[in-house]
Amino acid sequence: MDVQGKKIVLVAACALVDSDGRVLLAQRPEGKPLAGLWEFPGGKVEPGETPEVTLIRELEEELGIRTKVACLAPLTFASHSYDDFHLLMPLYVCRRYEGFAEGREGQTIKWVRPKALRDYPMPPADEPLIPFLMDLL
Repeated sequence: MDVQGKKIVLVAACALVDSDGRVLLAQRPEGKPLAGLWEFPGGKVEPGETPEVTLIRELEEELGIRTKVACLAPLTFASHSYDDFHLLMPLYVCRRYEGFAEGREGQTIKWVRPKALRDYPMPPADEPLIPFLMDLL
């Protein structure tokens, strides 16, 4: 798919919420695009996957968290044009999961209160999602 000559990239993201109402953020590691910025965990939707299946896979790979499709609630989405592609990113909320989050791919993670989310520099596509989470939580 192309938008004004740009490829559309589908990435699924998850606002993992703990029992204290905090949201998990992961810091992009050095060597990756947008390194040092904080983001909601998730990843690129692979061919043949739904966004929900992508999140189940990515949460397990990146954080050691296990969840199910029924525990992922769609909240909103981001549509953002970068220089060389257009990002379409549904954001899901997950409150029911098993395991304890740990950065398995070298990323720093942090549980953040919704009102403090703006204190963490984020990629341009993630920032507009913050008000939706603040309203929800």
